[in-house]
This record gives sequence, structure tokens and C-alpha cells, in this order.
Amino acid sequence: MSNLLKAMGFWMWGLIAIGLSVSLVSVSYRMLSVYRSHDLSAGSPSSAPSPNAEVAVPPTLFSEKTKQTPSAFKAIGAGASHQGAITAEKMTASRSEAQADQQALNSLEAAEAKAPPATYDSKSVQGYSNISLDKFKAKQAAYEAALSRGVYKEEELVRVFRALFQLAAVNQQSAKAIEYGEKANELGALKPNDLLIMSQIYYQQRDCKDSAVWGDKAIAAFKKAGEAPKEVLYQLKLQCASDANDPVGVIAALYDLVRLTNKASYWNNLIRLERQDERDDRNLLMIYRVMYDTNSMQADTDYIEMAQLLGDAGLPGEAQMVLEKALSSGIIKDEHKERTSRLLNAMQMRADADKRGLPALDAEASRNPAGQLDVKLGEVYFGAGDHQDASAAITRGLRKGQITQLDEAYVYLARDWVAQSKPTDARKTFAQLKALPNISPRVVRLWNLYADTLPETRSASL
Repeated sequence: MSNLLKAMGFWMWGLIAIGLSVSLVSVSYRMLSVYRSHDLSAGSPSSAPSPNAEVAVPPTLFSEKTKQTPSAFKAIGAGASHQGAITAEKMTASRSEAQADQQALNSLEAAEAKAPPATYDSKSVQGYSNISLDKFKAKQAAYEAALSRGVYKEEELVRVFRALFQLAAVNQQSAKAIEYGEKANELGALKPNDLLIMSQIYYQQRDCKDSAVWGDKAIAAFKKAGEAPKEVLYQLKLQCASDANDPVGVIAALYDLVRLTNKASYWNNLIRLERQDERDDRNLLMIYRVMYDTNSMQADTDYIEMAQLLGDAGLPGEAQMVLEKALSSGIIKDEHKERTSRLLNAMQMRADADKRGLPALDAEASRNPAGQLDVKLGEVYFGAGDHQDASAAITRGLRKGQITQLDEAYVYLARDWVAQSKPTDARKTFAQLKALPNISPRVVRLWNLYADTLPETRSASL
């Protein structure tokens, strides 16, 4: 298990790096766009930081006094009067700066509703960043200077601290970003994406505990806003669990990522972990069926083992289908092609015999008061690709009752509904698995997860 987690770690780091870079590019793009338009429209001397502004060494923003009430920020300027009173002219200039900056903040709020460009040209973004980095730092210093002089009204501090948080994040000043972010959050200023960035910053500081706390806040905020949480939030949880060698945490994060994205890569890693200690062949075959149906089977040995298990279970038609897909996809390695071809030939001969016996099996199942033969008939039809007759036979068998392996019956019926583009019926059928005794909880979880990823479409009821 630990070796598999380590191997997955390299894969996850790449995904997280992409997620982090996209998030930061999105933030810097929005902020740069806002401040560029602000500078063009408010480029008068009064809107630029005063040449006398004390921005070289910003004061500590969160002393014991400043943590008490927002009004304490105004007291900072008053308390410094013994060192030299701020003249009315400077105060007026500071107020002008604050008002101009407030216009930029208002524009930033409006920009939140607009998505950044879908693609970014790396050269243009790099040039854009080089030009804007000094501007971001200067703007942050101007805000900090104005804040230290107490020129902002209490109602303005909400947006000021949010702007300072975003500027510090873009300027890669992690400690300040965290400080400003926490204060902005206390004031109720942070949006879902801001909370996401807080989680990322803590993660970059190797603080997985606080990263998870802010990640959960971001997930809740996205859901409250009626939006899907961002993928990177669960990727951070995934990497933290992997770093801690916590397989339970890794599996939980993968379940969330599958539910959110339905990506084959997440399915593959989840199923590889879930099957690690599985020793029961029936359960292992069930797990392989999930892997096959989610198109997440990536190793040729998985196809071969699944086909062998199907053959042992008396299902050569399905085994033939699995092997033909493996060969046609080109996934079978050269050293396994001869073995795979021999196995396919053997399964095909048995499957052909089953197909020839379908009329007799159908007649016998119809006469039998128990439903076991109907389910077997449905499984043969499934292997032959006749999903309509398969679902009819299994449904008839379930109504009769006296079925020895109800989990198999429900799984095949649900898979038939999926093949017939009836996901609603498939979900209802998969839901029956939870009530069955002596079924593997792991198998139930995986099939229910698969059911959750099916599209929302109307279909006929059972």
C-alpha cells in the first residue's frame, strides 16, 4: 500500500502544480485588468500614491490593539500625532487615494463575475507579469501606508483587507497573505475563490492541517453559492493524505474527486487501492467490472485477469468482450499477445456454445418457477451484447425470486440499463445493493459511486 501511495504521489504533484498555477494566474489576471483600467481612468496626480507616503516599511497591522475593533485602525494615526501631526493637505490627499483605490476595489468586485480567458499564451503572460509585478507591490505598499494612517472608514476595511490579501498572494508574500486573509475572513470579505487560495497558501507552507480547514471552508462556500467546488481543493487533500501515508484519507479524497470530475485517472487510482487487499474472487471480479465500465482499466494484465475470472465464473461471452476490447485498443503488450490470443480463442468457443444453447435455456427458464435460470439467461444475453433481452430476463427472474446471488443479478440489470441509456433505472437498481446481506461494503461503495456519476436523464421505471 505504501509503495502504491508513493508512486501515486508523483502523479498527484503534477496535477496540483497545474491547479495552483491556474488559480494564481486567474487571480493575477483579474487584479491586473482592474488596476490597469483604474490607472487609465484615474491617472491624475491625486489618484497616485503621495510622494510623501511612508511605504518603505509598512507598520505591523495586527498588534493587540488592532485585533480589538476595526475602529482601532483609525486610532493608529491619532496615536502617532506626537511624532508629527498629519497635515490637512496630506489627509485630503490620502482620502483621495483611498477613494481612488476604492474605485479599483469596486471594479475588482465586478470582475469576480467574469471568467478569465480560457487559454493563456505563456510568453504574453510572462511579459504581462514582469510589467505588473512592481505595480502590484507598489499598490500593496500604498494600501498599507494608507491603512497605517487611518484614512479608511470602517465600512471600507472589508474590501481593503481583501485587496491586500489578493495583492500579497500575487506578490508571493505568504505570511502577509495569510495575515490579511484571516482578517478579511473575520470581516466576512472572502469569496469562495479567496478561501481556496488561503488553502493553497497553507499547503505551500506544508501546513496540511490548516490547508484542510480552509479547504473545507472553500468547499462549503462554493456549494452555498451553487457552484461545484474546484478540483484543486480535493487534490490538496489527496496529496496531504499521501504525504502522511494515510490510505484512508487518500481513498476518501479520490472518492470526492471521482464524484466531482468522473475522470478515468482518479477511478484507476481509487480502484487500484480498493483492490489491494481483496482476496475473494467474486469481489475482485466486481471491482474489475467497475474499472471496466468506467474506462479506467489501463494495464493489459487487468484485462487478462478479469477475463480469466469471468471464465471461471461461467461467463465466457463477457470474457470474450473484454479481451476483444483489449486487443483492439492496442493495450496488450507484445509479450502478452500470444497468451491473450489463446485465452480469447478458448473463451470464444465457450461463448459460441452458450449462444447456441440460448433457445433451450430460455424455454427452461420460462417454465421454472424460480428466477435463478432467468438471471443466468440474462447474463448470457449480456455477454452477447443483447442488453434488451438481458434486462427483460433478469427482471423476470427478480420477480420470481429464489436467486442465489442477488448482487450479481442487480449489477447485471443495472449495467444493462446503462447500456440502454437508462441511467435513472440503473441508479435505482444499484441502490438495491445496499440492502443485501453479506455483500462487500467496498463493492457497494464503488457501484454507488459509479451510479452517482451517471448522467441525469429520464428513463422508464422498472
